[in-house]
Amino acid sequence: MRVIGLMSGTSVDGIDAALVEIQGEADAIEIELLGFTTYSYPSELREKILAVCAGEKLSALEFAALDDEIAHSFATAARQLQERYGKAELIGSHGQTIFHRPPNGNLGLSWQLGRGEAIAQQTNLPTVSNFRRADLAAGGQGAPLVPKVDAYLLADSTKHRCIQNLGGIGNVTYLPPKNQADWENYVIGWDTGPGNVLLDLAIQKLTNGTQAYDQDGIWASQGTPHLDLVQRWLGDPFVEQLPPKSTGREYFGVDFLEKCWHDAQAFQLTEADWLASLTEFTALTVQRNYELFLPQLPDEIFLCGGGCRNSYLRERLQVAFGNQIPVRSTDDLDLNHDAKEAIAFAVLAYWRTKEFPGNLPKVTGAKCPALLGEIHLPY
Repeated sequence: MRVIGLMSGTSVDGIDAALVEIQGEADAIEIELLGFTTYSYPSELREKILAVCAGEKLSALEFAALDDEIAHSFATAARQLQERYGKAELIGSHGQTIFHRPPNGNLGLSWQLGRGEAIAQQTNLPTVSNFRRADLAAGGQGAPLVPKVDAYLLADSTKHRCIQNLGGIGNVTYLPPKNQADWENYVIGWDTGPGNVLLDLAIQKLTNGTQAYDQDGIWASQGTPHLDLVQRWLGDPFVEQLPPKSTGREYFGVDFLEKCWHDAQAFQLTEADWLASLTEFTALTVQRNYELFLPQLPDEIFLCGGGCRNSYLRERLQVAFGNQIPVRSTDDLDLNHDAKEAIAFAVLAYWRTKEFPGNLPKVTGAKCPALLGEIHLPY
């Protein structure tokens, strides 16, 4: 089956669109990436999304219009992808997260805009969307959802692996060796903290919005991390919070960045020093989470997501883990690091049509396995 996966993360960089050929039974799939591209949001729409994520109030009419705009953008991405790479049979659309609240004594909430039913009508293709709701209804965090896909595509026969996504938020999947009895039951994962979000927000702050991100981490690489400041930030409760756990811009967003900016004023840092310190903090949240919560450190780490292109962040991650644990890219496993999240939602959509549960309760904290996603058919 040829499936399109559509994904836009917390960085709101644009819509990642992957066309994937999926074959095999649900628990023994093989995939081939046929085409991938990222479609940028219109600048005005991106600003609207970021404003809503930051808490801007909208009327019901304005909110509905935003939902329509996002759905139209996702549908456009799916149509244009097919024009380049051929026809699909199914779409799996993650949508655009605007709010994520982990459960805290009640059901959690994860809100994605870009209605699946609208995408189905505009593309004339069955569309699976709202992947997080079933896991949330089962008492889970609704995130992360990619670990089960990681397990089926990237686990090794003999090595302990970690797959570290560096989107706006960072999340990890720990994969034990497949030669271990009941290995799937030992797969774990959670959100580790910030990925690109603080670095991107910092660049936008320092350039008054004229620059969206630090290309290749060049600006940050010219500074020196202030380790006392970094250690102060590492004292944040989320870093040492026991999994299952998930987070988003609601936590690691503008307010958190302003706190980091305020903390730095006492040390008379250069702008590059501050960026280097934020990069060090991001890298060490990953290292600290592994140290605290993994059953053992991995033999190898594979990065994916936009942060994979930040050479300075990758360098600091390698330093954090030392020479004994190589930090590479999922490209080395023949899985495109940029396309990986979109591929995952294509797989989750495929699993939904096969009535194969897509969540891992041990990862999300759900009470049971669940069929993820709502199926919308074109008329």
